[in-house]
Amino acid sequence: MLGPLAAKDGWQNLKLKPIKTVMKNKILTVIFLLISVTLLSQKYESRWESLDKRPTPSWFEDAKFGIFIHWGVYSVPAWGPTGDDIGVYDKYSEWYWNKLLNKGSKVNKHFEDFHLRTYGPHFKYQDFAPMFKAELFKPDEWAQLFRNSGAKYVVLTSKHHEGFTLWPSAQSWNWNSVDIGPHRDLCGDLTESVKKAGLHMGFYYSLYEWFNPVYLNDFENYVDNHMIPQMKDLVSRYTPDILWTDGEWDKPSKEWKSEQFLAWLYNESAVKENVVVNDRWGSETRSKHGGIYTTEYGLVHGGEGLETAEYHPWEECRGIGTSFGFNRTENLENYSSAEELIKLLISTVAAGGNLLLDIGPAADGTIPVIMQQRLMEIGKWLDVNGEAIYGTRAFITSKNQENINPETNKNIFFTKKGNDVYVILLNWPKGDIILRGLRTKPGTKVNLLGSSMSPRFRNPGNNLIITLPRLDPDDYQLAYVLKISNI
Repeated sequence: MLGPLAAKDGWQNLKLKPIKTVMKNKILTVIFLLISVTLLSQKYESRWESLDKRPTPSWFEDAKFGIFIHWGVYSVPAWGPTGDDIGVYDKYSEWYWNKLLNKGSKVNKHFEDFHLRTYGPHFKYQDFAPMFKAELFKPDEWAQLFRNSGAKYVVLTSKHHEGFTLWPSAQSWNWNSVDIGPHRDLCGDLTESVKKAGLHMGFYYSLYEWFNPVYLNDFENYVDNHMIPQMKDLVSRYTPDILWTDGEWDKPSKEWKSEQFLAWLYNESAVKENVVVNDRWGSETRSKHGGIYTTEYGLVHGGEGLETAEYHPWEECRGIGTSFGFNRTENLENYSSAEELIKLLISTVAAGGNLLLDIGPAADGTIPVIMQQRLMEIGKWLDVNGEAIYGTRAFITSKNQENINPETNKNIFFTKKGNDVYVILLNWPKGDIILRGLRTKPGTKVNLLGSSMSPRFRNPGNNLIITLPRLDPDDYQLAYVLKISNI
C-alpha cells in the first residue's frame, strides 16, 4: 500500500534520497531512540547516593502552603498538658497512649493522673477506638475549607505511632477505621474530596508502632510483612502526591529497608513522577537523605537547627496550637493568632521553605471553629497577596543582606518570581523604605497589592527608596506586599 504522499502526487513525483543519506538518517534515528529509551527507563538504585539525585517535583516548591491533619483514636481523649514548663514534644496529645504507659517522668504522670481521674483504672487505650466515630465528618466541607485557606496540598495521618489506620489495611485487622469506630475508609473519602477540589493529596505514615508485638519482638518480620506492604497498599490505592513518613528515629534506614522501598516508589509505583517524600527514613537521615528536609516547631528532631551546606527544598510543620492532635485543654492563649501564622508563612517562604500547618479535628469529625477561623483569615490574606507566595523563590541581594538592609528577615522579607521582586512588610513603616543594593531600570513599577494607590520611588546611587501612600481603612492588612515589577 502506498503512503499518503505517493497516493496524492503519484509515485513518479517522489524524489528518492541517496542511499548514504537514508542510512545516516536511520542510524541517527536508532541512536535517538536508544537515548530516549535509556532516559525513560532510568532506574534509581536502592542506595542513598542514587536516590538523593532524584529532583523534588516542581509542584511542591510552587505550592508553598499545605494543611497537616492529625486525626485518630487519640482524638477521643484529646488531652495533653499545657504550660511554659512543659517541653514542646511533651504537649502532643497524639502521644497519649505512649505517655500513659511509659511511667516514671513528671510529664507522663500528668497523663496517668488525668486518665485515672477521668476514665478509671480499668479503661484501656484500646477502649477509645469504638468512641472514635467520625459521625459528623464531611470530607467535601473539609476540602472546601482547605481550598479557601489558600492551601495547595493536604497531608492526612493515615497511621500514627499507635498503629491505628484510617483505611482498611489488611495488616491492621480490627485496628482500623473500617473494622471499628467510624466504619469508613477515611483516607479514601478525604482523598476523593481533596482531589476533586483541585488540591494535592498526601499521607503521613508512621514507620514504627509503640506497642505492636511484632514490631517489638520480630522487627524484620514487621518491616517485611507489615510496614512495607502497608505503604505500598497506601500508595497503590490512593495515588498520593506526598508520602510523609515519621517515627524513623528508632532504627537506621538500612533496618527500615527505606532505600529498597524508595527505589520501588521512584521506579515502579503509579506515582513515581510526582510523589514527594520527606527525610524521615532512618535515625541518620534527617536533613541528609530522602526528599524534602523537615523541621518541626522550628526544630529538627533532637533540637538541632536545619543546617545544610547548600539549599535543599524544605518544609516547616507545626500546629495552630501547641499540639498536633486536638487538645481540649488548650485555651486561646495556646493558639497562634492569624497575624502570627501569616508572618510564619511569610518568613518560611522567604527562606525558601513551605509551611505545613496542622489542624486537629475532633473525634466526631468536626474541625474546631478557632482552627477554621485561622485558616479562613490566612486565605483572606492570600487572596490579595498570594502572588508574593505561590511559585516564588527566596531572593537574596547579598550574602550579607542583613548588614545591607538591617530589617531584612525581621520586619521585611523578600521573594522573587521571574523579573519581579516582592517586598513583604510585617508592619506598616513610619517613613520611607530604603532598600540598599537594589537598582531599578526603565519600565520598573512599584505597586502595593490590595490598594489602588501606587507608591512613589526613586533610585539614587545603589538604593531604592519607596514612599508609601496614605492608607485608607479598607487597605488595612495583617502584612503588606510591595511588588517591584521588571527589576
